[in-house]
Amino acid sequence: MTPDTPEKVMNQVFSEQACFQRWLDIEASLARAQASVGMIPQEVADEISRKAKVELLDLNEFRRLFQQIAHPMVALLRLFRPLTEGNAGEYVHLGATTQDTMDTGTVLALKNAHEITYHSLRRIEDDLLTMAEKHADTIMVGRTHSVQALPITFGYKVAIWAREIRRHIQRLKECRERIFVAQLSGAVGTMAAFGQKGPEIMELFAKDLGLGVPDIAWHASRDRLAEFANLMAIIAATLWRIAQEVYLLMAAEVGEVCEPWQKGFVGSSTMPHKINPQISEQMISMARKVRYHASLITEVMVVDHERNLEHFVGERETLEELCRIMGSLLTYGENMAKNMTVYPERMRKNLDILQGVLLSEAVMIELGKIIGKQTAHEAVYEHAMKALQEGSSFRDLLLADSMINKHFTEADIDRMLEPEEYIGLAPRMARDMVALSRQQREKD
Repeated sequence: MTPDTPEKVMNQVFSEQACFQRWLDIEASLARAQASVGMIPQEVADEISRKAKVELLDLNEFRRLFQQIAHPMVALLRLFRPLTEGNAGEYVHLGATTQDTMDTGTVLALKNAHEITYHSLRRIEDDLLTMAEKHADTIMVGRTHSVQALPITFGYKVAIWAREIRRHIQRLKECRERIFVAQLSGAVGTMAAFGQKGPEIMELFAKDLGLGVPDIAWHASRDRLAEFANLMAIIAATLWRIAQEVYLLMAAEVGEVCEPWQKGFVGSSTMPHKINPQISEQMISMARKVRYHASLITEVMVVDHERNLEHFVGERETLEELCRIMGSLLTYGENMAKNMTVYPERMRKNLDILQGVLLSEAVMIELGKIIGKQTAHEAVYEHAMKALQEGSSFRDLLLADSMINKHFTEADIDRMLEPEEYIGLAPRMARDMVALSRQQREKD
């Protein structure tokens, strides 16, 4: 794990030290905002800001106090107050409620997680676009219901992945103003303790922390956090889908791609030949966990009256765990997008497994232009089924059919059964989507 992987950075964001520093930053921002409107002395705000450093806290003492008091913010305030000189400690957390600090701290953490995810997706997208462009003409089997269907190109397949990632990047951009807002409104959200200066304090407080100002208190409204969690879940589902595609295409019977692998990796303790899809399996498992965590965050949206603790118990921890898993998933996803191996020769070889039956639609379309689509479908269907069930030559069956051979020469049939002749707009679509994504990336 390199120093700047999403996994490592995400773990740093959600470390204990970082959490306490966010809470202290929030208390310092509140004091500065209140001093700006004359609610507390400026020297008090300065002293609170000077001492709002996590390295000055005895976290072991916090744990002892928390066990005794069973209230995290009261324990923190009791620990912080003696650190300040004069009577500055008397002004810490003035007019705020615990949830103001903790919700704002959560939003600050999620804002960091959002940026980590955003930049990681852009790196994944960049590598997918390179892959799509490189393999725009690399012909392979397209599969529906996991069964060979028609020829496509690998670049076309990857371009679809890349466009899905692009939509997630757009979603991440669109949600910023909606989700990343401060919480500062007091016990029941009315700002009663701040008087008429409440909105001004909120604006100064939010600006200082780099957050937006909410339209109204959201103590009981957890939709922002649910939106974040569910956005992470659908991003995870896309990475899951890519991983599952690689997992399926790695099968020995298919062998068209291989996830990142290097000499020395061991797939099995007993079977020396195994190169297992370990990265794919890790990604699939992680994405599943993200989805379940998002489900819990959605369930705890139901909060009664102006506040309660039902949502609060486990909500922050679940979001933290979701983001940590997301960091690991993104790290694997970046590796997959950058270092996947593609086997064009095997892709081409697999096009011939059905001995021409793969191109039954091409024959039907051309024949249908002459005798009608439905009649052509019935005729070609009979030959396709016989070829599949009996192992007969689809080409020979077509050539032996008088209704078909009176309209098509042997060269015509050979042309229709050539996979390269029936890839539609796949190469062009791949290149068009690469160009479009790169154009859109310039505006990010």
